[in-house]
Amino acid sequence: MKPIFKTTDSYLPTIARLTLGAVMFPHGAQKVLGWFGGYGFSGTMGFFTNQMHIPAVFAFLAILAEFAGSLGLITGFLSRVAAFGIAANMLVAVVMVHCANGFFMNWFGNQKGEGFEYHVLAIGLALIVMIAGAGKLSVDSAIAGDPPTTKNV
Repeated sequence: MKPIFKTTDSYLPTIARLTLGAVMFPHGAQKVLGWFGGYGFSGTMGFFTNQMHIPAVFAFLAILAEFAGSLGLITGFLSRVAAFGIAANMLVAVVMVHCANGFFMNWFGNQKGEGFEYHVLAIGLALIVMIAGAGKLSVDSAIAGDPPTTKNV
């Protein structure tokens, strides 16, 4: 278990982790709590399983990855696992929905749907956390209890 918690003594992965967690939290809160104009857990499960025909177990894991994953990133707890879940979510979203709409977001409402540029950024941030760990100011760092592996920024 120690490799999961091990991290660097750097603020760079901390910035990536907090940014990704803060951006993903509202998406997860929409799906679980119905906040920010979302449909809540039952509404989201219904959409994923009935409209998108996603098996219930995968729909649940997607919702869990966005909500619990964002909280894990914000606190720095199981950051690599949380980042992996969010990266997997983003990859599936690109393949299943957004790839057909091209790269660019639909800033001016003149496309059929949203492109996947946002997802690429989220995957990039997640990769930083998966490789470097949670960074400074994280629960993972406290659990690992080791001297830091590097002395970066």
